[in-house]
Amino acid sequence: MGTAGYKISDAELEVMRILWREKQAVSFSDIRIELRDKMGWEKSTIATLLKRLEKKGAVSVQEKEVHYYVPNIAKEDYVMFRKRSLIDKLYDGSTKNFVAALCQSGELTEADIDELKKYFRMGEENK
Repeated sequence: MGTAGYKISDAELEVMRILWREKQAVSFSDIRIELRDKMGWEKSTIATLLKRLEKKGAVSVQEKEVHYYVPNIAKEDYVMFRKRSLIDKLYDGSTKNFVAALCQSGELTEADIDELKKYFRMGEENK
């Protein structure tokens, strides 16, 4: 299944963030403790989220003495898919219009703009 097939909810994304951060198989217990402390979620909620992610193919389970979970999709791939999806949906596929909206909103500082200029220059060098 390609990246486009993963429709990950905000709650499921909290689980994925743990798996991506750890870069190794993570036990159910470790996931449960972190999400209980961070989100206040019960064991059953976390188990449901993991089952949904497994059913979607976004994670795999390794059954050892306990269940361990690993992501089937790289964070970078998912972020690129979501970025493209956002630009397509809100800006008719125009990255230029997306960047223009950021600039026009007044939310970028001068330092942000200077940093973005460096990225634009790097892009020119890579052509």
